[in-house]
Amino acid sequence: MSGMMLQVTLKTLDRWLPAPEVVASHRTGRQGEEDAYFYLRRLGYVIIGRNYRSPRRRGEIDLIGWDEGMLCFVEVKTRTTHDVKPAEAAVDREKRRELRAMAQEYLRRFPTQTPWRFDVLSVYHEVNAESPRFELFRHAFSSR
Repeated sequence: MSGMMLQVTLKTLDRWLPAPEVVASHRTGRQGEEDAYFYLRRLGYVIIGRNYRSPRRRGEIDLIGWDEGMLCFVEVKTRTTHDVKPAEAAVDREKRRELRAMAQEYLRRFPTQTPWRFDVLSVYHEVNAESPRFELFRHAFSSR
């Protein structure tokens, strides 16, 4: 009975309370990751993980997949314009350090003897474009 009351209460509150606003950049990022997932699948990647997080580290790995026998940790960067600086430029030294640590955490949890690499996928959702534009950087940076 109490479970049913909770559901009714939550549904009632949902009608009267405004939904939290999602920042436009977060919406763009989510859409970019979704587009990246399907783009990589079209290229033949077998995606095995999305938004991997660890309780021991901060950050996340956007996509994890196999590409021709190699395990790939993919960082997705989405932008609405190419004018200022390329999206992949946002993967700076600190971000690479964070991604390396997350990959090590993943490999501790799911050990593998296969080779692995880091890829960066830039997704551009430009205003007048019919569909997003992609730039994939395989082996974008070293694991060290």
